[in-house]
Parts: sequence; structure tokens; C-alpha cells
Amino acid sequence: MTEYGQFYNEDCIEGCKKHAPDDSVDLIITDPPYGIDGDKLHKHYNRKEGFVLDGYIEVPGDQYAEFSLAWIEQAARILRPGGSIYIVSGYTNLVHILNALHATCLEEVNHIIWKYNFGVHTRRKYVSSHYHILYYTKPGERATFNINCRYGANERDNAGSLNYRDREDVWIINREYKPTQRKNKNELPKQLLIKMIQYSSNEDDLVCDLFLGSFSTAKVAIGLNRRAMGFEKSKIAFEGNARRVAAIEPGSLMPTLRRAGPSNKPLNQGRLWTEAERELVRARYQELIQTHPTKKRAIELLSAEFGRGRFAMYNVLKEES
Repeated sequence: MTEYGQFYNEDCIEGCKKHAPDDSVDLIITDPPYGIDGDKLHKHYNRKEGFVLDGYIEVPGDQYAEFSLAWIEQAARILRPGGSIYIVSGYTNLVHILNALHATCLEEVNHIIWKYNFGVHTRRKYVSSHYHILYYTKPGERATFNINCRYGANERDNAGSLNYRDREDVWIINREYKPTQRKNKNELPKQLLIKMIQYSSNEDDLVCDLFLGSFSTAKVAIGLNRRAMGFEKSKIAFEGNARRVAAIEPGSLMPTLRRAGPSNKPLNQGRLWTEAERELVRARYQELIQTHPTKKRAIELLSAEFGRGRFAMYNVLKEES
């Protein structure tokens, strides 16, 4: 236990029942066992295990459906209305996780593909070099989604909008290799965790990881001024990482974050239209088009006058035609 963290060397299903009240968690990010002989992952990745912590606890394939439903039911219970959950999974048992999610109240937002470097070595099929990230929210309140937390709405480069690209549902983020450091079997990269935490939580929110492993989620959450909690069944993994997370300085990652540029969001963006406003837009457009050479310029002026985006103007005018 620390001021910013509550961590338990327990199975997450029973641990949640004892330590996590209903509707108490703002964000869950977790990477459950994959049910594919995870204790032999190094053979798939051609990786030396000298610095990898022992104690990885796998789930037998014939128990995976029941296991997935049990922990996802707890996740749905402890997540607050409007809270978000990200589940990182391979494809082998993905169907069981999807079925479990569909059996709860949780609602799908995105099915994200995380593309990484150096995929699984294969000879008789295509190289597997991605994981699935299932992003769901709990209904009842508006979910946190900080749309301009990393790039402002108007930031661009030669390839287009930086904000748009950062929010596409295929993420290319490399794994982190630490050849002389002690680590867990399948550790998520810091940049992947930072991205999810930035978009789907705010400072002082409670971020939970039901399968702590290397405590990566907790370390990043605390570094971003969030509170953290979680569960890890393996005594070896728990004891090997609990001391490290206790040394994390709250907010220490904040100075390293990219500062988003100004978004210049239109004043009335997102506000519901009245029919009187729609009629006024149409009338004003007829005036502007008489004195300005292009439709585009008339739309730009309408957007500035009414504090709405250009697409909103196009949509109102399209209704008339």
C-alpha cells in the first residue's frame, strides 16, 4: 500500500470481491493471461529468459471461457458508470473475452489493433505481429475521452491532421526491450499505457489493473498523477515489482508528455441546434453567396459568425436541398 497505490497479492476475482466496491474505478487497463502456454512465450519470440521473472501463472485453455466471464463480470461491477476498460489480448482466446464482454452491461467503443515490432516467429503461416485491444465503457454517464490531450485539433504536418492519426484504431507502438533488467514475461510498453491513460482518465482518477504482472500500468498511472490499484496472483511477480512501484514519484511522467497545441474549437460546437438557428444560417448563406466568389468562403464566414464547424454548416445547408 502507498498513498497512490493499493495492491494485493491475490487472485483478482476473489480480490475484487473483498477490496473493490461497486462503481469505484475510473479506468481499467489489463493484460490477462492468454491461455497459450504463456510460460513458454520465449520460444515463440526467440527470446532469452535470463532476466525474466519466474512465476508466470497461465490459464488452461479448457477453463478460459469460464475464467474470462468471472473476471470481466467483476470488472464491470467495479467500473463506475462512464468508466472505461481496455483489454489487451491475442487472437487465440479472443472469442471467449468477446463473449464475456457481451454478457455484461459494458458497451463496445473500439476494437483497436496494436501493431508491434518483431512478431512471433513462424514457418508455415503469416507472422503474427499484433495484439487486439478491446475498448469498452460502462453506460450511465458520459465516458471520459480527452480528444485533444495529445494533439490539438488544428495541428497538422505534411501528411495531414496529427490528432486524426493519433486517434485511428491501428496503433504502431514498438515493444520495449530491456536486455539487462529484470522484467515480467509479457510487459506492455510505456507509450501504449500512456496513450490509453491520457485519453480515458484525468489526474487523481483511479486506474486498476486486474493482472498487474510487472506493475507497468500502475507505474505509468502514478507517474501521470493518477491513483492505482490492482491484483497479482504470483508471489514472485508481486514481490519483485511492489518495491519498484513504491519508489515511483507521483507525477514524474508529466514533464515528459508532449504539450498539445491550441485546438481553436468553435464556440458553439456540440450544442444542439434550434430550428430558428438553422433558418438564420440558410438566410445568411443566401446573402453571403451574392457577395463572395466561392461557396467555400461563404461557409468559412458562416462558421465564424455562428461559432460552428464548417461541416455543421454544410449539413444545415444540405437539409434545405
